[in-house]
Amino acid sequence: MLENQMKHEASERFMDAHIERVHKETDELIAEETPAFFLKESIQFLKQHKSEFIYLESSAFDLIRVDAISLELDDMFGFYNVMLGLKLQKKYDHALKTYLSEHLDGPELRFGAMFNQADGLWDLNFALNYVAGFKEEMSIGDAYQLIYTFLSQLIEAVQEEK
Repeated sequence: MLENQMKHEASERFMDAHIERVHKETDELIAEETPAFFLKESIQFLKQHKSEFIYLESSAFDLIRVDAISLELDDMFGFYNVMLGLKLQKKYDHALKTYLSEHLDGPELRFGAMFNQADGLWDLNFALNYVAGFKEEMSIGDAYQLIYTFLSQLIEAVQEEK
């Protein structure tokens, strides 16, 4: 039942999304996708299109302090890499990195977080495979829903640690 609820939420939450498939090496636009169709596609789409990443913008991201989230298959390690800019002050450095260390469960490098002074954003990337609830069989919409939930919990936890 929870899985069905997640699917419903993802299809509802990201209906206004702007989705692009982009070439990793050149940043050239390959195609713009329709949320109603593309979000139902399996996340394994990225295994079949290793030279691409998915760029998704949504008004829903305003609540989690993000403009857009990119998702790709990491060529070297084979995990699904999430990349974003997080609107969070630099003073939350310790709380942010502590939360990521404690909530991403994996043996290898689980995340990268660097404060970008010029933008005032955290350049954040992490392995989606290490987020609780990840399944290789999930849809792209479910993957973005999982990312959304993870980031929402991260923001809440970091703000509580003031």
